[in-house]
Order: sequence, then structure tokens, then C-alpha cells
Amino acid sequence: MIAQPTVPPKRWITKPFPDSLEQRQAITSLTTSLGVSPFLASLLVQRGIQTFDEARLFFRPELNHLHNPFAMKDMDRAITRLQMAMLPERQEKILIYGDYDVDGTTSVALVYGFLQNYHDQIDHYIPDRYKEGYGISRQGIEWAAENGFSLIIALDCGIKSVDRVAEAKELGIDFIICDHHRPGDTLPDAAAVLDPKRSDCQYPYKELSGCGVGFKLLQAFCLHKDIPLDDLYPYLDLVAVSIASDIVPITGENRVMAYYGLKNLNTQPRTGLKALIKVAGFKSELDITNVVFGLGPRINAAGRIQHAKAAVQLLLAESEEEADEFAMAINKHNNSRREFDSSMTEQALDMIRKNDAMINAKSTVLFDATWHKGVIGIVASRCIEHFHRPTIILTQSHDKAAGSARSVPGFDVYEAIEECADLLEQFGGHTFAAGMTMPIDNIDAFRAKFEAVVSRKILEEHLTPLVDIDMPLDFSEINDKLFRIVKQMGPFGPHNMQPVFKTDDVYLASDPIIMKEKHLKLNLRQRRTGHTLTAIGFGMAHVAEQLQSGEPFSICYQVEQNHFNGNVSLQLMLKDIKCS
Repeated sequence: MIAQPTVPPKRWITKPFPDSLEQRQAITSLTTSLGVSPFLASLLVQRGIQTFDEARLFFRPELNHLHNPFAMKDMDRAITRLQMAMLPERQEKILIYGDYDVDGTTSVALVYGFLQNYHDQIDHYIPDRYKEGYGISRQGIEWAAENGFSLIIALDCGIKSVDRVAEAKELGIDFIICDHHRPGDTLPDAAAVLDPKRSDCQYPYKELSGCGVGFKLLQAFCLHKDIPLDDLYPYLDLVAVSIASDIVPITGENRVMAYYGLKNLNTQPRTGLKALIKVAGFKSELDITNVVFGLGPRINAAGRIQHAKAAVQLLLAESEEEADEFAMAINKHNNSRREFDSSMTEQALDMIRKNDAMINAKSTVLFDATWHKGVIGIVASRCIEHFHRPTIILTQSHDKAAGSARSVPGFDVYEAIEECADLLEQFGGHTFAAGMTMPIDNIDAFRAKFEAVVSRKILEEHLTPLVDIDMPLDFSEINDKLFRIVKQMGPFGPHNMQPVFKTDDVYLASDPIIMKEKHLKLNLRQRRTGHTLTAIGFGMAHVAEQLQSGEPFSICYQVEQNHFNGNVSLQLMLKDIKCS
């Protein structure tokens, strides 16, 4: 028996075809100047690319397109304080402090790895996820004071650490904060606060990762010290890993840095990332998806299961032997994480399915004191795959309830949590992901208030999974040239997603093949064109019987390459199937 999914049928939304007079002229112009089909030209115009020069910049990003780092509020103050610490007569001890997730650990590896070439009195610190928690910890400040540090560069955290920064100042420690999270009403009293989301910051690009903000600090440092930027660019592999793993938009500067960072990963990755690529089993060229699902979870696993300093040690490793050792250890952590993830997800789904009120709710808030704090965010995401709505998973940590929130497209979970702030001790995050701490006695009240807030604000359409379709496409248009040009539209990610196409009037050309009782392999023919293509549908085995009725159906999909036994062919990766 093949299990039916609990997620409701998906909504298909096809983007408007670029059909204004100006857009039609642009399509004609691009068809000629680029030598592509009108279909591909239409796809580009749909993404706002209307001229040959815009297409050139899109397909060939350049590092000189990066913005001037001194356009960021407080950058001049940050460089002045950093320079002062490095003066020969001062030789201050600098501590590079970062969060324990992928963005934080790559940030620390980037800034520490680069600055150690120019300053001897430097070290790094990652807080313990379980003993210290998120952000600037009192324990971390005390450690810095005891060891004589007078400047802390905080990466991917600190924007809300008003009290901790004040405590550090009393101990004679200054902060340079490099963060990308939303600020609170009051900024920390730091030597410099670098955050493009500051309301008074005029920096032209707001969506940098924490590692991206750290990169801008180093870019400014290089410009100020007349250090060739070519010395900094090899570190873009770390920035690309952070951009992919933190799910920030791959537009503007992020797209440029991801483009060149992926180039580094695929040609000359640093020793630690090379070892990680090896244990992850990747043998072909990496893309953003490979980083998100292959490298990111392994880096994260170190901090989730033991301590994230292992991830930093891997990223900073210089010898292959040392890197391989760290990578193998981290891979074991990742395997343990998967076991926690799987068992906790089943428990969480079981809690929902056995409770009618939870089944019919507009949100999910679950608590179990025994759940592993390191994987609650992953479990929240897994629950959304089955019950598509804002979800918070809580566990016990130091006599408090610590939680991780995930949202669905179109709904700002951070704002919803903010409305429940009176029940929380601390919280922070983004539109689609957040973390929080509260007294255990507040869980029931929080669950009720959060449900009320979500019910009031969420739209019914947000509760149904969405498939964004770029354009209808006939099988006759699918060829190697289309695949090559679509691939060059990457790196793909938020706000520059891999194109999804729709084809109607499709039927089976042969019996479906069910793989591992869950997945579907299909040989499909489009009736109107007569063309046949192979398609793979992960988790779609439950529709096999319905497809065999002989009735035509519609599919939405991405075009991929299949490499098998030395042969390369095009195949469709199905996103959804709709029967007549």
C-alpha cells in the first residue's frame, strides 16, 4: 500500500506572459542579438532582462559590480576601530565571534582566516548552542575579558545584544557588529554596527547574509590598506556556502558572490570544503541546491550534535589529512542528526494527527522536553511538508522552552511572533525563520495567542502549497540548447528560482515504474506534438494508478540532465501532476 500525502493539492500559479508592446519589442531584440528562440527570449524578459547589456550582466556577473562597502552605515567607524587595534604600538587582541550555524561558522572562517594574515593577536570563538544559546553570550564576554581581548568582531549575531555589549564595554571590550537580522528599537552601543537592515543605513543592497556583511568589512579593509582584492576573492567559496545555506535572495550582490563562490568551489575549493565535498559524495559540478542539501547540513550538524567549533576547524584546515579527519567526524554528526530528525518528525506528526484541534488549526506549536534542540528547526520544516502552515517546534533547554519557527511563502512568522512578545524572554529572526525562548509555563498561552495572530493575518491561499510556473512549454521545444541556456541563468535560489514549466495534454507512453515504493519514473508523450520524454517524480508513487486511466493530464517540472552509465540525456523533474 502506497501512503497518501497529507498535504493538500498544490496551487499552480503561472506568471504573466510578457505581452506589453515594450516587452514584445524586447523579445524580438533579444531573439536576434542573443541568437536564442523567442521562447527563451520571453523567459528572460519575464525576469526583467530586456536588453543585450542587461543579458550580458545577468549571464556574466562581474566582481566590479559589487557595491562600495563604505556605503554601509558605520563602515568607516568599523575600519577606524579595526585599524586602531592593529597599530604596532597597541597590538590589541581581537576575537572573531560568530553564531553556531552555517552562516556564523563560515563568517568566522572568512574573517579570522583573512585577518590572521595581517594581525597576530587574533582568535575565534563560537558559543555552545546548548550552554550559551544564540547571540552574544555572557560566558563568551567573560572568556574574552579573562583572556585579554579588547575588540570583538561579532558575525551573524549581535544586533539585539544591547545588554551584552554594554556589559562588555564596562569590561573594556569594544564590539564591531556584522549582522543581517532585523534590528530592535535600540541598537547596541558598539564601536560600529554594520547591518544593511538598519533603518538609517542607505546601503543599496539589503539582503546580504551574515557572512556577506563580514565580506564587506574585509572588502573595506582591503580598500583602506591598499590590499589587492584578488587576495580576498578566493574566500568567496565560504560566502557562497553561507548564501545558499541561509536561504537569502540570490539577486544583486548575493548573485555575484554566489556565482564566483561556486566557481571557486568547483575549481579550487579550500582544503576543508574539498574534504566535505568528498564525504558528501559529490562527483559532478556543484550548484546551490547541492550546497543547501549536501554541504550546509553537514556544517550545521557539528553545532547541532556537539560543538560548532569543529566546523570552523574544518573550514580553516590547511592539510588534507587534517581536513579529511574533521570531515569524517562532521559526517558522523550529520548521520546522528538524521536519526534525531527522522524520529522527532514522526513524533511531531503523530501529535498533530491525534489531535483534531491541531489538525484544523492555522498554525502548529508543539513541545516535547526530550526533543534534541539541535534539530527542532529541521523538524519544523518537515512538519510543513505535511501540514502547510506556520510551525514552531519547542523543547526544554535550561528550564526554559526554546523554539524554532518556520513559515510558509507569503506569511511573515517574525511579525506574528513579535505580537506574542509579552510571553517571550527573547526572540529574533527573519520573515520565514525565527528562534525564541520562553518560560515553560507560558507555552499554552503562547500557542493560543500565536494561533489567534496567525488566524487573523494569514490568507487561505498561504495554507496551500504553491507551485510558481514560469511558462507553458511544449515537449518539442525541449532540447540541449534550451537546457544549456536555462542552466546559465543560475545560480538559482530565492528571487531567481530555476524555471518551472507546464505542459498539458500529456499521457503515459508506457507503464509507470515505482521506485523504492515512493518515487515514480514515467515515459511521457505529449499528444499534440508526439514528442516523448522521461520524467521523475519524487514522492509521487501514489498517483501511478490514476495516471493509468488513459486520460490526459498536466505536469509542471524543471528540465535536468540525467547522467547514467556514461550516457547523458534530458529528463523532467516533476514538481506536480494534475489529472483531468
